[in-house]
Amino acid sequence: MTHINQHFLELQGSYLFSEIAKRRTKFIADHPNAEIISLGIGDVTRGLPEAVVQAMHSAVDELAVPGSFRGYGPEQGYDFLINAIIENDYKSRGVEIAGNEVFVSDGSKCDVGNIQEIFSTDSIVAVQDPVYPVYVDTNVMAGRSGKYNEATKRFDNIVYLECTAENNFKPSLPAGKVDLIYLCYPNNPTGMTLTKDELKEWVDYARANNCIILFDSAYEAFIQEDDVPHSIYEVEGAREVAIEFRSFSKTAGFTGVRCAYTVVPRELKGFDASGNEVLVNDLWNRRHTTKFNGVSYVTQRGAAAIYSTEGKEQISSLVQYYMSNAAIIRDGLASLGLDVYGGVNAPYIWLKTPQGLDSWAFFDKLLTEANIVGTPGVGFGQSGQGYFRLTAFGSRENTEKAVERIRKLTL
Repeated sequence: MTHINQHFLELQGSYLFSEIAKRRTKFIADHPNAEIISLGIGDVTRGLPEAVVQAMHSAVDELAVPGSFRGYGPEQGYDFLINAIIENDYKSRGVEIAGNEVFVSDGSKCDVGNIQEIFSTDSIVAVQDPVYPVYVDTNVMAGRSGKYNEATKRFDNIVYLECTAENNFKPSLPAGKVDLIYLCYPNNPTGMTLTKDELKEWVDYARANNCIILFDSAYEAFIQEDDVPHSIYEVEGAREVAIEFRSFSKTAGFTGVRCAYTVVPRELKGFDASGNEVLVNDLWNRRHTTKFNGVSYVTQRGAAAIYSTEGKEQISSLVQYYMSNAAIIRDGLASLGLDVYGGVNAPYIWLKTPQGLDSWAFFDKLLTEANIVGTPGVGFGQSGQGYFRLTAFGSRENTEKAVERIRKLTL
């Protein structure tokens, strides 16, 4: 008899965005003439930057002839991309990162989901609530979560750091012992950020309590304000306690191309069963090279072009386009008297649902009455109940149209 991994059966329902897609598909089937505007899943809508396109075309041409053909590349990434990352994303901010500390991958979702594999299954995990579902679900799959508690709608062994309007959606430090802390800033789904001083409190806590911060910085390019750090390594001591995840998906339109990277400093250490120090970098490198064959050469050439002079200008234009959409949504909803958060340093707008509606009820209302798809806040955790997320990744036309449709609703 072949037994399955029992922990997979402890996952609750379907993956959030699969459920959204299912409801959307059913509505379209029942209302084939409806003009749906999707502001739910955070997928981009603009084309790839021209610098990226040209670099990828050139890379394809290189692969077409034996003299410049490339087969398997280094699993960690080609030096030309790693060096560009270090020079532009870190040295430019006064942060020193070594080449063997950067690992190029096919997406930060993959990395934040896979990173837990190198840590003990009895590690105590702390997550923000609301939270990107992958952080919780992958730890459930690994067996760290304990049983799902129907009364609390949470897993018994996971520490939930509540982010509410009362604390400005910024969690308090854990009250008890934890080993791994997932932080996402700029935050998905709330769009909120931490100042450098606020982030330093987390670094200091991790250093004092021998825990590791898993810092998801996928949306750092959207930061507009000066006192918001783009990297956790801008904080002194962070190299000893933090792993950072970055992505090209939203900043450069790579959601379909797939390219990201993770930084694991050599100072970061864990402990084996005997209490001996182990370099986390070595473990991640071993996992990476065993289970991954590297991002394609064509993709990495495209990613490196992001850091060219032309690429930077085009990326800046993309970011400002989406952030202008965010301002349109944020200002439009605020003018209706709704409580609105985010949309300043992130492409997400987090709003309190009107009329006391729960998150899924508001989802259905927007879908049926305005033909708009958003994301129910409760899908990100119990602290998201009564909230809703809209994204700024639509076209300008659809963004403006969506706000006008919402204006006409009875809220």
